[in-house]
Amino acid sequence: MTVVTRPLRRVLVANRGEIALRIIRACREMGLESVAVYSDADLHARHVRAADMAVRLGPPPATESYLRADAVLEAARRSGADAIHPGYGFLSERAPFAAACEAAGITFVGPASETLAGLGDKLAARRAAREVGVPIVPGTLEPAPVSSLESAASVLDVAEGVGWPLMVKASAGGGGRGMRRVDRPEDLAAALVAASREAEAAFGDGAVYLERYVEGARHVEVQLLGDVDGTIVALGERDCSVQRRHQKLVEEAPAPGLGEDARRRLHGLGVAVARAFGLRNAATAEFLLAPDGSTWFLEVNTRLQVEHGVTELVAGVDIVHEQLRIAEGRPLSSEVREAAARAASPRAHAIEVRVSAEDPANSFLPTSGTISRWREPGGPGVRVDAGVGEGDTVATHYDPLLAKLLVVATDRPAALARLRRALGEFEIGGIQTTMPFHGWLAADPAFAEARLSTSFVAERWDPRPLRGEAAQRAARAAAAWAMAGTARSGALAEPGSPRAGRPSDDGTSARWAALAAGSAAAGSGSLSGAATGRGDGGEGPAAAMSWRQAGRRDATRPWGR
Repeated sequence: MTVVTRPLRRVLVANRGEIALRIIRACREMGLESVAVYSDADLHARHVRAADMAVRLGPPPATESYLRADAVLEAARRSGADAIHPGYGFLSERAPFAAACEAAGITFVGPASETLAGLGDKLAARRAAREVGVPIVPGTLEPAPVSSLESAASVLDVAEGVGWPLMVKASAGGGGRGMRRVDRPEDLAAALVAASREAEAAFGDGAVYLERYVEGARHVEVQLLGDVDGTIVALGERDCSVQRRHQKLVEEAPAPGLGEDARRRLHGLGVAVARAFGLRNAATAEFLLAPDGSTWFLEVNTRLQVEHGVTELVAGVDIVHEQLRIAEGRPLSSEVREAAARAASPRAHAIEVRVSAEDPANSFLPTSGTISRWREPGGPGVRVDAGVGEGDTVATHYDPLLAKLLVVATDRPAALARLRRALGEFEIGGIQTTMPFHGWLAADPAFAEARLSTSFVAERWDPRPLRGEAAQRAARAAAAWAMAGTARSGALAEPGSPRAGRPSDDGTSARWAALAAGSAAAGSGSLSGAATGRGDGGEGPAAAMSWRQAGRRDATRPWGR
């Protein structure tokens, strides 16, 4: 087979945050120019400042900026980009967008549009997996009727065959959207309709299907790479069982507890599904590992995964570099081939935790605010992929992921020890994040023993102690601030003055006294707005940090170096 290479010169990164910065850095290392795109909310974002050029897409809503395929393609034309890397999310798995890139003569750094269309449809992927002998989770292979509650009720007989509990899942997309667990027949129709509406809003496709819920299963995925020669390899597997609302919180590689033979079989199943669709570039095959040892295929994500870094740390390769080489028409590198050959017997262990702007004591609801303190950990075996820094403002327009903290060591116990140390060094102020959850997880005996399943968080995470601790910290800090205000007022007044010993009349002390009383009485609210990895409020009292926000750095040009 004759392969024609097409060297890249300038790559537009159709994303934002930490993944955009990750790709821009990879471009620079490979001598490629980079183009950032941004919404008005991201004018001064790190990825915009890091790129060689930047092009505005539109207003903050993703539907008016990052999800506008026409605007992204126009940005590529205006900037002279000859390739587009979509990262993950947004347009990364949209087959029509990839096809539009191909039609415009722009290289799409990812699988071909026909591969995206085939594997992006979970039902098509399930059918293909079954045809090549890969076991699929019991369920339906065609969309369920959801035009009305009455039509949805007609699928009840099929559901009985699948078994209870079951999952209603969107055929398109991912990230936990368009998914519902159903435990009782009487809840099925409403779940079908709700999941379909959510999927239609998120992915433009409301097709849903039924799949058995496998109790106590682990979520394990296989990292795949394929080139234009038709060579497809597995770089290893990752355990992603620690989730909330079907969205991952923690990932690690390799999956704990698997032997070499089990790994080889799992890798082979992933390669078989990818080969059925002629995968070129990066993808991830996802599986459920049941307590009885059975393995069930779930789906294929045809893009770079959030958690790709843990595989890089164990395998010793750069997946983004490899994506760009494959996009140029080059075969898999010798480094990747060698890493794939030893993937079933890994010699290191890596763990990643997602640092998100969410309140773990309040059902992981998104939070917003200005980052008043940002101090990343360092030392051997520690990597931080961050899209924000001190002084940046976090809004709720986009996914709340702020950074990924990754550690690597010789084995899992050593990696856990390194993770605990790194979490203790990570300081974040001014905004609530998931760091308190990660601190709890790193010390949890069940996690240390790798007693993992997709229900781990639901079964073990109890936020109540954290709520009480946060409320007490806020109360103490508020009371101290109120007392200090009183002292300052008294000191400024003349002895014997009517103001001596009284709070200042600017309302500050009264507000903090009220906060102190309210925090002490609540005890069950969300965490303070200034948690750190240590949970001690960082540079000052936790409650005070929620209002004392760092001054923003001087804005730099949104392009150039």
